[in-house]
Amino acid sequence: MAGGKTSKRRQEYGDFQTPATLAERTCAHLSAIGIAPRSVVEPTCGVGNFLFAAVRRFTGSREFLGVEMNPSYVETARSKLSIESADSHVQIEQGDFFDVDWNGRLAPLPEPILILGNPPWVTNAHLSSIGSQNLPVKSNFQGRGGIESITGKSNFDISEWMILKLLEPLRGRHATLALLCKSSVARKVLLHAWKQAIRFSRAEILPIDAAAAFDAAVDACLLVCTITPTAPGEDCLVRSQAWSDPAVSTIGFRDGQLVADTNGYERWKHLAGESTHRWRSGVKHDCAKVMELRPEVGGYRNGHGRFVTFEDDLIYPMLKSSELTDARAGRPSRSLLVTQQTVGQETSYIRRITPQTWDYLQAYADVLDRRASSIYKNRPRFSIFGIDDYTFAPWKVAISGLYKRLHFVVVGNVDGKPIVLDDTASFLPCQTERDAFAIASMLNSAPAREFLSSLIFWENKRPITIDILRTLDLAALARELGVDLPKPFRPQSESKQGRIHQNMLFDPD
Repeated sequence: MAGGKTSKRRQEYGDFQTPATLAERTCAHLSAIGIAPRSVVEPTCGVGNFLFAAVRRFTGSREFLGVEMNPSYVETARSKLSIESADSHVQIEQGDFFDVDWNGRLAPLPEPILILGNPPWVTNAHLSSIGSQNLPVKSNFQGRGGIESITGKSNFDISEWMILKLLEPLRGRHATLALLCKSSVARKVLLHAWKQAIRFSRAEILPIDAAAAFDAAVDACLLVCTITPTAPGEDCLVRSQAWSDPAVSTIGFRDGQLVADTNGYERWKHLAGESTHRWRSGVKHDCAKVMELRPEVGGYRNGHGRFVTFEDDLIYPMLKSSELTDARAGRPSRSLLVTQQTVGQETSYIRRITPQTWDYLQAYADVLDRRASSIYKNRPRFSIFGIDDYTFAPWKVAISGLYKRLHFVVVGNVDGKPIVLDDTASFLPCQTERDAFAIASMLNSAPAREFLSSLIFWENKRPITIDILRTLDLAALARELGVDLPKPFRPQSESKQGRIHQNMLFDPD
């Protein structure tokens, strides 16, 4: 598809029509693994490629239903139906998925039921950004709390919401879901189902070539889940793109979490637990051109190319996540303007203690005020996040969340000032260099890598998350390795940083 209106429609409705060859291949695979439905439903049928592939393949089915909101697609599908099939049990209805009573619509259908198709590949955040009304009723269906509910973690794919909406009325029935979706969505759906005690007698993830099928640069798959009232299953086979090949791996639900490698997790699960050493995230500021500066003789140059001079009090050496590559990180090439010492701290102190810095921030106030994330709303002006005593720890053990390998790096300080990190990095704060190298050595050991690898889905945009890192109990790891575990970081209230902190909190204005 091309052109302005068509392009916007494709964005708004995640409109990627399934090639007939892929629809045929999917139905052939389902038949080969023993799926023999008596009812077939395609909830977003488009021009009907999946529906008609099912009509041809599942000749024993009594009911076929396609639902589509686009009237031109409905007309095309009905025209195709008049040519391909005179079967009165095939129905194509115009309707909006979000308005359909799926409980009532699926209730009378004879079992086993097969729900197949290709729900929209678009996120709620993207739809909101283009002003779309094609959204489900707002609800915190993922159960996010606190800051997670207003940051990126609350973003979700529309297909995730739709698939979960279809799963619930199938609980306790004989049914199979076979849906094309992003691989990340497939895993979220499985996790949600397993958490809600929906079990599958069979679950598979079968990768597809989304670039060839849809001209889309995304990791995608066919998710197949068969539900039976007494199904015990909490595992899902992951196959190669040659669907007939043996499973490449098995993901599953273990100890309340999604596991990328069930065999690896079972081997090392004794390392799981809550650690006394707490992983932290780097600083989030969302305005690199203003807040990140390159030191030059006599001052700094910001991302707008402007040479600036002001006090050094609030300037800290900084490493980006992409710079965490060596065993010990080198001297940073940039600095960060750190406006707060704790989240929510009033920033008016800057005007009193560092007036030139205040003038610099005022010069870019309009840019900082336009930061898009809602976390900055109703916060002190020039706020940042991911900030507290741990940010100013003199030593850190850090890892990039973006890289596709487990590599823990020691980060120190420059001229007595701690190096700070960006928000795509995670770190453990440490009091001494010795502690940092001891912990880094533990984390780079084979047991730690194998345990963490069993939880990491490497194809994710940010595969190494702080939630995954926090599942590793460092005390259990120390016992496994036969080494002493350094004590957790405790801020020193009488340190220089502590005194600066106390001064900043007092502002007579």
